[in-house]
Amino acid sequence: MNIDLHNHVIPETVIAAIKREPEKFGTRIEEKNGKRYFDSHGRMTELLPEFCDTDAKVEWMDRNKLDIAAISVGPPIYFYGLAPEAGLAAARLANDGIAQMVAKRPDRLRGMAHLPMQDPDAAIAELERVVKEHKFKAVELATSIEGTPLADPKFRKVLKTIEQLGCFIFAHPYQCLAKGGMNDYYLSNFVGFPLDTTLMVAHLMFSGALDELQKLRILCAHGGGFLPYQIGRFAHGHRARPEPKVNNVTAPRELFKRFYFDALTHDAKAARYLIDQVGADHVVIGTDNPFDMAPDDIMGSIDAIPGLTAAEREWICERTARKLLGEG
Repeated sequence: MNIDLHNHVIPETVIAAIKREPEKFGTRIEEKNGKRYFDSHGRMTELLPEFCDTDAKVEWMDRNKLDIAAISVGPPIYFYGLAPEAGLAAARLANDGIAQMVAKRPDRLRGMAHLPMQDPDAAIAELERVVKEHKFKAVELATSIEGTPLADPKFRKVLKTIEQLGCFIFAHPYQCLAKGGMNDYYLSNFVGFPLDTTLMVAHLMFSGALDELQKLRILCAHGGGFLPYQIGRFAHGHRARPEPKVNNVTAPRELFKRFYFDALTHDAKAARYLIDQVGADHVVIGTDNPFDMAPDDIMGSIDAIPGLTAAEREWICERTARKLLGEG
């Protein structure tokens, strides 16, 4: 089987709520010439059927030779900037909408929880609800929350709860802690997204969070940003400099082994390097569907990886994802 762990949705529950109260959610849905559009980071993007229609999602999966997809909300509807009460309402709508899509095709879809991270206590309550009611095994979190690293102590109890419930985190960026030089050419995505993933991992490593959360599993989007290609710099810096040692943390290369990565590098040689660095048992398929940064030929991009063995392909396409989802 081919299992995709990076696949986005905007459930109809959320769409209907935005149309009713756009001011509450700080965004809008527009209709033009029989098509719907949503505000995606300041630009109107077509609300393709694969975002919200279960049948369309499965039809797309069939066309792209994908057997199972774990669906998570798209970054434009993270809603971390809303007031806590509105953020919780939005998260509940998203989670119940995802659950409805999964319930329609449980053979093909798995759900990832969305949490109102602006209120850690509400995030924990919502996580416990969806794990109990919807049996979700994964939680999608942004790599940083409204300018605050995920490693910040105020989020620690949320991460602990995720760990205790046996879920894994799918970490996906939507902003970047670092600012400057990224306003042009869509560099906020090309550079900002992979940079924020790298910063997330660095903060989790050097803050001591990962030493505290020894069983927490984190899947990084977009090939892990720049991390797999700069882990040697982290390791050298940890040995050579006093600043990374202030929290007496485990060596970066050891902590690096804890992370999982999708193969969405847009370059077959880069994907080969990723596999060589972390092992195929820590790599999964990621499509980014239905956003335009999805590859044109998903399974072709896997098959194009130089020297890919049958065993490596089995891990990347199915076994790693099964392990994370608790299905094998």
